[in-house]
Amino acid sequence: WLKTATACVELTLFGGLVRSRTAMSTVSKDELAKHSKEGDLWMAIDGDVYDVSKFARLHPGGSQILEQFGGKDATVEFYEMHRKDVLLKYQRLKVGTLEGAKQTASVPGEITKIPFYELPAFQGQNSPYYRESHRNLVQAVRAFVQTELEPIAEAADLAGDYPDRELQEKLGMSGMMAISMGPGPWLKFVGMLGIKIPGNVDPDDFDYFHEMLAHLEVARLGRPGFVDSLGAGWGISAPAVFHFCNDEVRKTVGAQLLMGKKWSALAISEPFAGSDVAALRATAEKTPDGKHYIVNGIKKWITEGMYADYFVTAVRTGKTGTPKDMSMLLVERGPGVETKQIKTTYSTCCGTAMVIMNNVKVPVENLMGKEGRGFLQIMYNFNHERWLIAVNLIGQARAAVADTFMWARQRKIFGKTLIEQPVIRNKLASSAAALESLTAMLETVTYDMCKTKGGSVGERLAGPIALLKYQTTRSSWKIADECVQVFGGRGITRTGMGAKAEGFKNYVKYAAVYGGSEEIMADLSVRMAMRQFPKEAKL
Repeated sequence: WLKTATACVELTLFGGLVRSRTAMSTVSKDELAKHSKEGDLWMAIDGDVYDVSKFARLHPGGSQILEQFGGKDATVEFYEMHRKDVLLKYQRLKVGTLEGAKQTASVPGEITKIPFYELPAFQGQNSPYYRESHRNLVQAVRAFVQTELEPIAEAADLAGDYPDRELQEKLGMSGMMAISMGPGPWLKFVGMLGIKIPGNVDPDDFDYFHEMLAHLEVARLGRPGFVDSLGAGWGISAPAVFHFCNDEVRKTVGAQLLMGKKWSALAISEPFAGSDVAALRATAEKTPDGKHYIVNGIKKWITEGMYADYFVTAVRTGKTGTPKDMSMLLVERGPGVETKQIKTTYSTCCGTAMVIMNNVKVPVENLMGKEGRGFLQIMYNFNHERWLIAVNLIGQARAAVADTFMWARQRKIFGKTLIEQPVIRNKLASSAAALESLTAMLETVTYDMCKTKGGSVGERLAGPIALLKYQTTRSSWKIADECVQVFGGRGITRTGMGAKAEGFKNYVKYAAVYGGSEEIMADLSVRMAMRQFPKEAKL
């Protein structure tokens, strides 16, 4: 762009055409109708007039379909084929506004009235859980997502591009990374590092509902690979640095992680050890001088492993073959560390990796806590990780359900909109009922975390959180099925109107497997309940 100091005239280069754009003019319907032939095509969408004369040759569906609507208001037909955010990509084609058209400008971060788009508490429900600070955070995070993440999400997800350091630092300095870990010792660092919590929430007031709301907003992107590339591995590894590493590591590595200058991943799962954590085989042996550990082993399905700078790694430091042998080390990427991309159902942009550690030299100062405490440290994090998986899945479910409602309202078939068909309303009701039931369960568990000493940590919450994750993945199968059926072919297409339903459909299976499989979650919840079973109770 070239801007003159006096006229503020923008010169936009597009397709070999340099167009002078001053303040947008008003276009009459008669003027619009004049531009209706090949090489001279204008059309109106939502009250804005676009010159698609040159773009027609580049249109994926060919120029003929655009020529059908040349000189006309194509709003209805456009929204049967495209998402609203498509228009954001082509603002350069806008030449004016249609005379008499009502202009509606959306504000980044605003709360909407679209059915089921918001939590019930943000659409009129009386709720004991939320304060003004929660609403402020929602709007701030949503604005960040809409302005910084949505414009790049689709391209990165489809191309499999890893996030660059610039994006990671933007996430760090905006406070998005600090709040993704919930309440904790890391919040004491944000002020001194120049990091601000979204919505200007006071760190002392920050609770698990604030964290929950932030994750729900990011999950709305509906592209699980891209969503996970924004800190899925970081978020389950960085807390361990602050909880278990020594003060020096917290001040150096911990600070770099918070600012997004470095990235971390959790390296626990192995080819022979998934849900059965105690079966891991990676080893760490001290050197004769006692100054280093030599680490050998293979870690698999490590989210964000391809671009992590540090790996919070579970190893065996003993030879008894029991959980007492397990320790945790902070392993820096360097000589002996090799990562290989694993291609899974969703996008490779989240860097799911096989991490091979071959005689990696790790300073003993990078031992997290004490030797033999590794199993307990892993369990310390599991409750929060499982809660987080449920939150992300529910966030994507809400995005899919809201999109399905909007699609059913604007898509016409057999002379009626989809939502006029009873069978479609039944599917929408089924999805909405399941979604709000999960939301109620999530809020109950989150409130318990807020009121429990230590938050999600502890034996008592293991059962309820496991049951939440199990119920979330089971119910999400139903929601995904209904949403995809309403979208039809668009619900199995990675781009376009049904993209969020398609992404959600894929993520359901991920959530059912990682962080503890459905079977493990169901069994754990029952076993934990049995511990409280009164011995004298009889039917």
